[in-house]
Amino acid sequence: LVDDTDLVDDTDPATAVEAAVVLAMNSGEPQLALRDGIPHAPRLTRPERAEPAQRTEPVDPTDNPAAFAPDPDGTVLITGGTGLLGAHLAEHLVTRYGVRHLLLTSRSGPEASGAAALHQRLTDLGAEASIAACDAADRTALAALLAAIPAEHPLTAVVHSAGALADATVSSLTPDHLETVLAPKADAAWHLHELTKGRDLSAFVLFSSAAGTLGNPGQAGYAAANTFLDALAHRRRAQGLPATSLAWGLWQQPSTMTGGLGRAELARMARSGSRPITTDQGLALFDEACALNRPALVPFRLNLARWRDDVDAGTAPPILRGLLRPRGRRTAAASVPALPQQLAQLSEQEQAAVLLNLVCGHAAVVLGHDDPAAVAAHNSFRDLGFDSLTAVELRNRLNAATGLRLPVSLIFDYPSPTALAAALHQELAVPADSGPTALHAVETLEAAIAAAPPDAAARNRLTRRLLAVVAALDGADLSEASGFAALSGGTGDGDSGDGDGTGGTATAQARLQAASTEEVFDFIDRELGRATT
Repeated sequence: LVDDTDLVDDTDPATAVEAAVVLAMNSGEPQLALRDGIPHAPRLTRPERAEPAQRTEPVDPTDNPAAFAPDPDGTVLITGGTGLLGAHLAEHLVTRYGVRHLLLTSRSGPEASGAAALHQRLTDLGAEASIAACDAADRTALAALLAAIPAEHPLTAVVHSAGALADATVSSLTPDHLETVLAPKADAAWHLHELTKGRDLSAFVLFSSAAGTLGNPGQAGYAAANTFLDALAHRRRAQGLPATSLAWGLWQQPSTMTGGLGRAELARMARSGSRPITTDQGLALFDEACALNRPALVPFRLNLARWRDDVDAGTAPPILRGLLRPRGRRTAAASVPALPQQLAQLSEQEQAAVLLNLVCGHAAVVLGHDDPAAVAAHNSFRDLGFDSLTAVELRNRLNAATGLRLPVSLIFDYPSPTALAAALHQELAVPADSGPTALHAVETLEAAIAAAPPDAAARNRLTRRLLAVVAALDGADLSEASGFAALSGGTGDGDSGDGDGTGGTATAQARLQAASTEEVFDFIDRELGRATT
């Protein structure tokens, strides 16, 4: 997700829209579902793992009725069967599950690259495989294909692995982009669902993508198509039909869909915490997922170390927080001063240099360069190789580094690293005579609190002392401070006194005295740029 957007799925007609919006805004969650007035937020969790399979002989369906165990005399249909995943899975079903009759489809069918060799391998393994040209998004063609399956080997299982990519950011999506990705994934899955509802299937497996669960810049249409598959699996389960949707991460072996990924794209996926899945790992995950017998699972290799600092800072994707354990947010945050406090210790020239290095450093990472010097600061972002996807990633990285909320149009508003760094300087720079010693003292206090959090009584005493310090700031009309205005509910212009600052300070002090301890600490955090909202 690249925007600060909240989504509320409210199916309770008794819930007021206003209340739902307020709940979403205050929750810090990008997505909420309200059910009977109770909010639910999505989280990934680890399921109880199935026992690892040690055998290599075919599965006996009586051993584990939840496992993928179609009738050996039946036919298993694999859409996208001549692609990388479909071909590996076809061989695996023969050797691991004893499948003897396979129907593999793709738009090219027997003319697809490697189709003849795949057919020969399956034949050598003792299976009867048919490879047919059929676009599963064409309902009429799919119905004819299913009708032609011989009665002596009826359809007993479906694996839908077909798909296509047409990457684009949301603002540049066209109907053609959506048609390209929705037809082979979502339309085909729906046709398979409707055309097989009357058949006695033992398995209906949908190959989805983690892009629909976790999001992936530039894949809005693809994410939507795969989310549809996950929802369809739940719908089928609710109807008493078999279904499992597997939201795969990236497979290591290049396929028709992923073979065009360049160094920058692969590096971006690695930075997102994704580790590629080897073929052996993928097939083992398929076995385990089928044994778990859940409607939707995410076979994904997550680099937990990638998210460690984000967890401590409270900026990790909410959906991952069930998998990640913080080391102590305040301790980690206190160890490195926020960027404005770092800048406060520097001269104007040094501040400008730090910000330019910051922009060039993140730009180098986004473009896949090992050295920030590879980014010419005065060149335009377009000439440096930025496109809409890399522009979004740079904006997100700078948001995290600076604590600002920068627009998606960032590199168009400031077309070179030099111009962008200058704009950041205007937002973040602290005059050299603004009192870095006082800021350092506050940072020292924050570090002390993080190292040894006070008990309730000491916390209250500390709060009162901090109130007195805040109220003693010369000329500080705190009712106009954004953080305090939000805390107090005031606007800062209704009772600010006679214009000399004293009336506003008194009002601010009164509001502070009435605030709770947690509200005061939240206010202080916000004013120091520490809060995560």
